[in-house]
Amino acid sequence: MSSSKELTVNIVNIIWSFDPKAEQVMVLLVQNNYQPYLNKWGLPTTLLRDNENAEEASLRLIREKIGIDLPDFYTEQLETFSDVNRSQNQREIALTYMTYLPSMPDLTPGYGAKDVAWFAIGSDENSYLLTHQNLEFKTLPDNINENNFYQKINQFDTSDNLISDHALILREAFNRVTNRLDYLPTILLILGTSFTLKQAREVYAIFQKQSLTEIDNSNFRKTHSHLFTEVGIKHGKSGRPAKLYKLKQILDPRKD
Repeated sequence: MSSSKELTVNIVNIIWSFDPKAEQVMVLLVQNNYQPYLNKWGLPTTLLRDNENAEEASLRLIREKIGIDLPDFYTEQLETFSDVNRSQNQREIALTYMTYLPSMPDLTPGYGAKDVAWFAIGSDENSYLLTHQNLEFKTLPDNINENNFYQKINQFDTSDNLISDHALILREAFNRVTNRLDYLPTILLILGTSFTLKQAREVYAIFQKQSLTEIDNSNFRKTHSHLFTEVGIKHGKSGRPAKLYKLKQILDPRKD
C-alpha cells in the first residue's frame, strides 16, 4: 500500500518593480534559510493559513518580506501549479500572484529568508535572465514544455537554478505580461502614477527582448495611445519637456 504525501498550499508572489536610474525592470528573489531549499534562491513564498484567502496571503507575504502594505488592486492572480512532482517530500500546490511595486524599497530578509534582493531583467534567445551582482538565474527555456520539465525536475535541482519550479513560474509570468502589452499593460504600474512614453518603451523593450531604439517613439505613440491618458508635463534639467501619461483604464487584471 503506497503512502500519500501530505498536501500543502503555498502562495508564491512575483514582485515586479522598476529602477529608473538603470532603466531596468526588476524582480524580487529570496535566498531560503530552511530545508529542503537551504541557501537556494527563489520567489517569495508562504503557506496559506486557515484564516485567510489566497489574495490576503499574497499581500501578507509582501508585508512580511519587505514591510509594505498594498491595496488589493496591485496584486493579480497568475496561475495554479499543481503537478505531483513539484516537491519530493510532500504534495505542494502553488497559487501564484503578480504584484507591481511603483518604487524599490529597502529590503530586509523576513521569516525564512537568509537574504533578499532585487534582480535586474535581461534576456537571451531562449530565456529571460535575472542578475544581481555575481548571481544569475534563467527562466525555463522556451523549448522545454511543462510536462517534460516536471518529469525531469530533479535534473534542475542545482545551485545554478531557482528552487523547485520557480523558473517555470517566472516563464509563465513573463509570458503573461508580454502577451498583454498591447491591450492590458498592467506592468506599467511599476512606473508609478504617471510615466513618460520613453519609460513605457523601456519596459516594453525588456519584455519584448528588444533594444529601446528598436521601438520607435512615434510609432509607439500611434499604436498605444488608446491605452494612455496625458496627465501633465515632466520638466527636466535640460532639453524639451516630456509629456506624462497614465493608464487610460485601470481594469481589474484579475478578471482577465
